[in-house]
Amino acid sequence: MIRNDKELIVVGDRVLVKVEDGEERTKVGLYLPSTALDSQAVQGGTIVAVGPGQPMPAFDAQPGEEPWKEPAREPRFVPMQARRGDYALFFRKAAVEITFEGERYLVVPQQAILALVRE
Repeated sequence: MIRNDKELIVVGDRVLVKVEDGEERTKVGLYLPSTALDSQAVQGGTIVAVGPGQPMPAFDAQPGEEPWKEPAREPRFVPMQARRGDYALFFRKAAVEITFEGERYLVVPQQAILALVRE
């Protein structure tokens, strides 16, 4: 995500979420129970950036070889299920709040995402 000539890069299997204020009904039409809202256990928002995914090990390396002597190869990743523009419901406790260029966001690991709404 680029803003004011600065680029914010999401790493690993994490997503960057634009926070939605806690309401009983989300913008995409999902209803959250009052128990989820009261305890702040579940929160929703729009995904604005996605990391590349979890890195995969090099399966072609021989056991016992010294990994620092391997020739350089292109990194491979397990692809992410979440995409930019999806609406995500996730566990609030797993998220980390950040502020980037005056905007509030949450960095959420893919494992904490409960559901995705995609148009």
